[in-house]
Amino acid sequence: MHRLIARGAWRILAKRNTTRGSLMPCAFFASHNRRQYGTKKSEDSPGFKLTSDHCSGNLADVAKSIRERVDVDFGYNTVPKPRDHLLKYQPKLEDLPTRSMLDSHTTVVLPLSSDEYIRERYVNYLGRVRMGRVMEELDMIAVWLCHRHVLLPNLPKDVPLPYTFVTLLVDMVEFSNIERLKANYDIHLSGHISWTGRSSMETTIYVQQLADGEYIDVTRALFLMVARNATNTGSAPVNPLKPADETEKAIWKEAEKRQKQRRAAHTESVLNSPPREHEQAIMYNLLKRTTIPDNMDLNRRVLPPKCRWMQDSQQTTMISPFPENRNAQNTIFGGYIMRQAVEISFIMASIYLRGRPILHCISDISFLSPVRVNTFLQMTAYVVYTNKNYVQLMTVAHIWDVQSGEDRTTNIFYLTYKADKIVDEVLPRSYREMLWYIHGRRKLLAALKLDPQYPDETKETDAKPKATENK
Repeated sequence: MHRLIARGAWRILAKRNTTRGSLMPCAFFASHNRRQYGTKKSEDSPGFKLTSDHCSGNLADVAKSIRERVDVDFGYNTVPKPRDHLLKYQPKLEDLPTRSMLDSHTTVVLPLSSDEYIRERYVNYLGRVRMGRVMEELDMIAVWLCHRHVLLPNLPKDVPLPYTFVTLLVDMVEFSNIERLKANYDIHLSGHISWTGRSSMETTIYVQQLADGEYIDVTRALFLMVARNATNTGSAPVNPLKPADETEKAIWKEAEKRQKQRRAAHTESVLNSPPREHEQAIMYNLLKRTTIPDNMDLNRRVLPPKCRWMQDSQQTTMISPFPENRNAQNTIFGGYIMRQAVEISFIMASIYLRGRPILHCISDISFLSPVRVNTFLQMTAYVVYTNKNYVQLMTVAHIWDVQSGEDRTTNIFYLTYKADKIVDEVLPRSYREMLWYIHGRRKLLAALKLDPQYPDETKETDAKPKATENK
């Protein structure tokens, strides 16, 4: 989400940069990355990866630039600063010039090697990098790419940008080489706008770390952003994206394909439409496995060996958000919520595995509604599917407004973890849990890029399961 950067860490870092030079990370990046403007084939994802020498500095520089562009002051007010006077500066779509992908491309450096204070915020107990923190910062980078893309030629120089950028969803975020990440080497976050609609933009962001003279690819993240007007009460048009060369056309084509897949996935979601025929067969087999043969009491369920009930495989925490994590409208920014989701999911996966899992993939993070700064945030992580050494989690964010009594779901996250051993199978008891199980199975298959396997009913047996009864 568009962020009012009021966090103490970046204020301190910004102050430090005034004395030692905020362009240090750019100089560091340029000395280690001599690639000219252009493209290269991406090794960690299909298609092409856009590159350039442009660097926006470190995260403090980006935070300062965003704050200056939208004229947001430090200091918390219970009533947000009015922005109604900016509505008259919102342009029409036909007045906006086209932009290329290279126009928005940039790199931001996370200076872990040179700043001990920042390093402390990113290190975990094993001395590695906290991936929740990285996801939190990707949200700000996505917003910054939107700022770099949107160009209003008729906006007076002394008028703030009459826009608000909101995270709609985060698509597939696949991780690699997490075990090799070190907390004392700089991390490079680079990206660009890869697709635009009338008011929506897809941002593609890559995370790399330069360690011992070698670039380590960590992830590619896809954010779908929405442009809103100055008061966040309606949509706002964005500059049309016009691919500048054949490579940008190829990237655009891939992004168009993803857009169609997102629409289809939403329509075909098991939470919106009935399971497919082969999935109903899976659900029936689950029921047979967990009920006593020749017993008509379906409320009496049995748990097969090396299995756990889904209802016993969840963890919940309550969080009271504070103004330091707010945006310009006094709502909590998406990066903070993503970090909380990643960290509680890691806790649940660790408890389930009785060990330390490796984050493999985050998929389909949905932002259903904003989280106001005066509400309580409930995060619940469920283990919804397992297969061999993989665990699929669904983490749900729910808010509670003590003043109005309102409660509702605001975010849903799907995270895939990998273990170093075969894990116990999680099994559903209720019909709702069966839907979650099927949904989790789909997410895991997508994360592993596998085609669904149809059950072979000829191999079913009527053997009585050896199990412990759970009444």
